[in-house]
Amino acid sequence: MATKKFIELQELADDVLKNELVEAKTDHNKMKFEHAIKGLENPLVLREVKKDIARLQTEIRRREIAAMTPEQIARRTKIRARRK
Repeated sequence: MATKKFIELQELADDVLKNELVEAKTDHNKMKFEHAIKGLENPLVLREVKKDIARLQTEIRRREIAAMTPEQIARRTKIRARRK
């Protein structure tokens, strides 16, 4: 079942997704620093931000793969096969 956040991410444009990713990464770094210095009120927020970053990266990569040509996909499949 798709989560609400996943559905929202699918509706965003590519440039908006990349901006969101940059913002989320900077927020995560600030939170980590703040948590190390004085501690966060709710440290579980760090986990949620990390999950949001992963969701953003996954959606960006999914769109990159969807935009690939058949030759690029075949090359990618060969590279993945060599890794096994």
